[in-house]
Amino acid sequence: MKKLIVGFIIFLSVFSVFLINQTVFAENNNNSAFLGSDTGSQLIQIKEKQEKELQDYKEIYGSDTYGFVAFVLSKIRIYSIPLCFLGIAISAIYQYVIGIRRLDVRDKGLGLMVSFVTILVICQVLPLVYAIVVKGWRK
Repeated sequence: MKKLIVGFIIFLSVFSVFLINQTVFAENNNNSAFLGSDTGSQLIQIKEKQEKELQDYKEIYGSDTYGFVAFVLSKIRIYSIPLCFLGIAISAIYQYVIGIRRLDVRDKGLGLMVSFVTILVICQVLPLVYAIVVKGWRK
C-alpha cells in the first residue's frame, strides 16, 4: 500500500510538470496587475525605513561594521521570538503527546525544548551584551 501511494505521488508530481508547462516572461511594467501603485509605494517606504534604521545604527555605534552588526542582531532578536515559540510548541508535542507511548521521542522532545529555550535566551541577550561591550569598552 505504501509503495502504491509513493508511486502515485511521484506520478502526479512528474505529470504535473507536463500539465503546467507555461512560460513566464518577466516585464518591467509600472502598471503591473500584480503590483499596484499602492503596493509598490509601500515596498519603497519599507525599504527606506530599513535603510534609515541601518543608518541610525551606524551613527549610534560610530562605525559601519559595528552599526551593521547591531542592526542584524536587532533583527535576529525580533524574529527569534516567534520561531523559537513555534519550536517550543513542536517539542512540547513531541514530549507530551507523542512521548506518552514512546520514551525515545519524549527524550527528543525534552532535548528540543531545552535547545529552543537556550536559543531564545541567547538571541534575546546577545544584542544587549554586544551593546555593552561595543559602546562601553570600545572607548
